[in-house]
Amino acid sequence: MDIRGCTWLLLLLLLQGQSHQPLRRSKRRWVLTTLELEEEDPGPFPKLVGELFNNMSNNVSLMYLIRGPGVDEFPEIGLFSIEDHQSGKVYVHRPVDREATPSFMVYFDAVDRSTGEVVDESLIFNIRIRDVNDHAPQFAEKEFNITVKESQASGQPIFQLLTVDLDQENTPNSQVLYFLVSQTPLLRESGFRIDLISGEVRLSGCLNYETAPWFTLVIRATDCGEPSLSSTAIIHISVEEGNNHMPTFMENHYRIQISEGQVEWGVLYLPVQDQDSPFTAAWRTQFHILGGNEEEHFDIMTDPETNQGVLNVIKPLDYETQAAHSLIIVVENQEQLFSCEEGQPQPSTKAMASATVSIHVVDTNDPPAFHPRSFIVSEEDGARPGIRLGAFNATDPDRVASQIRYKLVHDPADWMIVDERSGVVTTKRQIDRESPHVNDSFYTVTVHAVDNGLPPLTGTGTLVLYLSDVNDNAPSLQSHSRYLEVCESARDKPLLLEAEDSDLHPYSDPFTFDLDSAQRDVEDTWMLRTKQGEGRSAELLMLRSLPPGDYLVPLFIADRQGLTQKQTVHVRVCSCPSGSECENRSDVRLLWWALSPVCAALAVLAAALLCLLRCHFAFGPKRLRGSIPSENGHQTLIVYNEESKALSAQGHGMFFEPRGMRNRSSTPVYLDPLVPRCPLQLMEGRVVETWNQKLHAVDVLDSDTGYQPHVYREEGEYEGAETLSSLTVLEQDLSPELPDCLT
Repeated sequence: MDIRGCTWLLLLLLLQGQSHQPLRRSKRRWVLTTLELEEEDPGPFPKLVGELFNNMSNNVSLMYLIRGPGVDEFPEIGLFSIEDHQSGKVYVHRPVDREATPSFMVYFDAVDRSTGEVVDESLIFNIRIRDVNDHAPQFAEKEFNITVKESQASGQPIFQLLTVDLDQENTPNSQVLYFLVSQTPLLRESGFRIDLISGEVRLSGCLNYETAPWFTLVIRATDCGEPSLSSTAIIHISVEEGNNHMPTFMENHYRIQISEGQVEWGVLYLPVQDQDSPFTAAWRTQFHILGGNEEEHFDIMTDPETNQGVLNVIKPLDYETQAAHSLIIVVENQEQLFSCEEGQPQPSTKAMASATVSIHVVDTNDPPAFHPRSFIVSEEDGARPGIRLGAFNATDPDRVASQIRYKLVHDPADWMIVDERSGVVTTKRQIDRESPHVNDSFYTVTVHAVDNGLPPLTGTGTLVLYLSDVNDNAPSLQSHSRYLEVCESARDKPLLLEAEDSDLHPYSDPFTFDLDSAQRDVEDTWMLRTKQGEGRSAELLMLRSLPPGDYLVPLFIADRQGLTQKQTVHVRVCSCPSGSECENRSDVRLLWWALSPVCAALAVLAAALLCLLRCHFAFGPKRLRGSIPSENGHQTLIVYNEESKALSAQGHGMFFEPRGMRNRSSTPVYLDPLVPRCPLQLMEGRVVETWNQKLHAVDVLDSDTGYQPHVYREEGEYEGAETLSSLTVLEQDLSPELPDCLT
């Protein structure tokens, strides 16, 4: 015994001594012969497959039992049994399919025959089924259809076949080998081979669609079992044509003529021929312009139906710049061209087919060209007539220049004139930046230049006038701030006044609001208050209670630069039964309120007529002749009322009231005197007042039945006529400057 064995023996004795238990030798109690089953064993059945023994049978009469899958459990009940429970012989009763159940885990027990008790631990045994080669390898399908490009590289796999063998894995029964049985058609330059182990199908050589557009391969798969089993499959290979033919032009040189100044499609069609299959990528063409198109006047595309090139003019040609062009055009297919060299497809190195196109440009009448086409000039707002703004410059690009005339075609405000020969643009009216034709201070003028060619052609130029603002507009009240209403009881309620100005910054807001202190009682009745942070508005407040009625509040509004305009606010003080809204006016008062501007205008007209009469009688040598009707119908023309004679003030006529009839209780009314342009406008308030008084006097006299008819003169009597200077309309009521306004 070697040293290592002695060491283990001493260690074992030491451990037994520490346990204080006697050393016992355990003997094997179960003895089982090898249980071997072959798949699909033909029998006869039942067939003995093994025998078991337990050494406790020397002391006890034993009975052997078997249980588990294949005995009394799924998957095959009754497959195994012990026919003689005393001898322990194990039998199988029918063939076994290994692919269905490759093994069975069974349990053996030893039982005391007299008591039925189990005397030993169960013996667990795994019964394996020995495989036999009973399954041939199977393809997924019997036939396969694949497509291979004509340009497929030789030696590269194009398809792989896979099979399934249900026999036991990693055994010769399931190991499969692949063989190419046949190829149709069988060509020398084109062939296929299959890998023996992997089943990959590879191309050998070059394909040629024109020679063989399809192939059929028969493949056999064989296992390595004894005896070997096999199956076959068919591969149908369709060859997809590749580009192995170069397209060529039908002609090598083309000559065409193209008129200048036009964009035109299809000026030339270039047909080609190609031996590849129509409407494939190998047949469809692509055209390119290699030379002569540096200015990018031309473009070429492919007609999808005819496969020919279509030459287009995408940028107008100019005869004066270049009278002839020469284009070099090449053609190729969408798919890359290849060729078979030494049994291997290779990209072709052949040059693309080319053609030359010679183009002669036909001269035509060109329209005049502006230099520049548009320009911007600046001028102040309010520019007067006769200002030269600029000049258009147009030239005729033709080699033989034509005479050019300028014509104004777009001047919406009718402010400009353009010289027909020189193209100089001049103002003919005063320019107003606030015109609706001005957009953000810009005003656009369009001019045409027309040559005398056949036919006459026109060029277009644009002048953009930028108007810088000047302070030519005074601020004024907005329309909703001119007529205001306030309840009689709402004395402390401010009235909002908002103003506007057509000028731009800095000629507009902030505005300054001031009452017209020249008008009596205005500052005692009203007050203006500027709103904080509001440069375009103010608040009007009543300083004392006013009875219901209509009031005119004159005020001045000035812009940032001090340009001022007088405005009048019409304020209606009314009673408010509801507490917040004015009651409706009566029809008569509403009519007077609506017609008051018309009456004011008529009053101004009447005052003007009176002034004309005064001027006529004061400075003219003529005498006024008239006729006075008689009671007895006899009429005689008498000359009277010579100039410079006094006229009795007791007489009255139309528009004049007798003395003592003036309505002294009428309340003065302040009308809207705007910024005075003439003393005539300053007289508007006084004339209206006088006009109303005269109308009132006439109405009173017409309706007064207390006056009796009175004979003033008998026919034939003569008394020098009084002068017009003593009429009721006193001279102090009219401005001494008024006649000057009418001259």
